[in-house]
Amino acid sequence: METKMTKPVAMLNKKAGVEKDESSDLIYGIDDTPDIVTTTVLGFQNVITSFGGLVAVPLVIAGMAGFGVTDTAYLVSAALLVSGIVSIIQSKGIGPKFFRVGAGLPTIMGTDFAFVGPAASVIATGGIAAYFGGTMLASLLELGMSYFIKPLMKFFPPVVTGSVIALMGMTLMSVAMEWAAGGLGSATYGAPLNLAIAVIVFLIIVLINHYAGKKFAPLAVLLGAAIGYFICIPLGMVDFQQVRDASWFALPQLFKYGISFKLEYALPFLTGYLVTIIETVGVMQTLGQVTKTELKDEDIAAGVRADAVGSWIGPLFGSGPTATFSQNAGLIPMTRNASRKVAIAAGFIMILMSLFPKFATLVSIMPMPVLGGAGLLMFGNVAAAGIQSLSRVKFNNRNMLIVAGALAVGLGVSFRPEVTAGLPAFLGGLFSSGISAGTIVALLLNIILKEQQETVEIQEAV
Repeated sequence: METKMTKPVAMLNKKAGVEKDESSDLIYGIDDTPDIVTTTVLGFQNVITSFGGLVAVPLVIAGMAGFGVTDTAYLVSAALLVSGIVSIIQSKGIGPKFFRVGAGLPTIMGTDFAFVGPAASVIATGGIAAYFGGTMLASLLELGMSYFIKPLMKFFPPVVTGSVIALMGMTLMSVAMEWAAGGLGSATYGAPLNLAIAVIVFLIIVLINHYAGKKFAPLAVLLGAAIGYFICIPLGMVDFQQVRDASWFALPQLFKYGISFKLEYALPFLTGYLVTIIETVGVMQTLGQVTKTELKDEDIAAGVRADAVGSWIGPLFGSGPTATFSQNAGLIPMTRNASRKVAIAAGFIMILMSLFPKFATLVSIMPMPVLGGAGLLMFGNVAAAGIQSLSRVKFNNRNMLIVAGALAVGLGVSFRPEVTAGLPAFLGGLFSSGISAGTIVALLLNIILKEQQETVEIQEAV
C-alpha cells in the first residue's frame, strides 16, 4: 500500500515556534514520477553515492569470519540484495496503518557499522551463524520500540531535531575527507593527485547543479562521479582485474551459512539497535526536512519498523542487520529530486547488481577521491538543512544551551571516538557514534532545561 505523506513543511504549526518555510525548489516532489529513463538514471545515482557504505560492512564481517574471496563476494552480493528489498519497502510503505512498515520517504537502506563491534565477539564465540541469529533476535527490540515512537516524539521539538540534522551532516564530513584523501590505509593517502581528483569532481557537481537547468541538475552527482571515474582510468587509479575475476551471475541462497538462535548471541547487539533507533529517527526527520514533507509520528515509527523488518530479512540471505542510510538525505537537496519512485528504482537496481557481480564490482572499484568530492557536497547539504531548520528556532538561552551541548558532545565523540572506549559496554555502545551521542545530549537537555516565561517590565512614562 503506497502511503500518502501529510502536509508540506510550510504548514507546520506556529505553536512549535517555527516560522513558515519558503516555497519548495524541488524539481521532483515526493509523489512525482519522472520518465522511465530519468528515474533509472537518478536511481543509479542513488546507488553510486551509497555504494561505499553498502559494501563496507560485509567486507569487514567477512574478514572477521575468515572468509575467502568467494564467500566474501557472496556477502557483498547478499548485502546488495537485502538493501534493495528493504529500500523498496522503506520508500513505498506497505501494510495497514498499525502494522505499516516503511515511512514512504525516498530512502536507501544498508548494513550499519553500529553492529560491527559486537559482531567481533559473537563471531569469535559462535561463528557467522551466531552473528546472523543474534542480530535477528535482537531486532525484535527495535520492532517492539517502534510502537512507542509516538509518545517519544514529544521529546523531539525543532531545537532538538535541527541540532540532530546539523550534527548528522557535520559528523559525516570526516568520512568524506578520508575518501577525498584516498581512503584510510591507502598507500597514496593525502596525495596531491587524490585531492585534485576530489576537487575536480566537487567543482563539476557544483557547476552542473547550478547551471545545467532542470533537465541535468538532478544528475549532477552521477555526471560528476562518471567524469571523475574516467579521468582516473588513464592515471592508473582503476584496477579492472577485480572485474575480470568476478562471476557473471549469482543467485541468492537462503540459510547459506546457517543461523544460530541463542539469547547470549543477541544481547551484545541490543545497544546497536538502540543506537539505530536514535539515528533512524534523526534521518527520518532530515528526510522530512529536505523533501519538504511534514511527517506524522506514525510515519517515523513505520520507518523504524522497516529497519527492524530488514534486520530480520537480511540474515536469511546472508546479510547483516539494515539501517536507514543518511547519505541519501544529502543527495536530495543537491539534486532537487525527492521522488520516492526514484528510490524504489534504486532498490531494484541494487537487486539486479546483486545478481550480476561483475557489474557491482565495476562500481565498487571507483576511486575513493571521486566519492570524496561528491560526499563533501552531499554531507554539507545535510548540515545546511539542519542549520536552516535551526534558523527558524528562537535562540533564547535554553535553546542555545541545547544546540551547543549537542554539537559539542556529538562532534567531540566523532573527532575522538576513543574517549568512550573505557565506558561500560552499554554506555560505550550508546556513545560510540557522534550522532547518537549528540542526540542523547540534546534529548536530556531538552528534558532538564525547563522553558522560562519571559517577563517584560512595562514602564509608564512619567
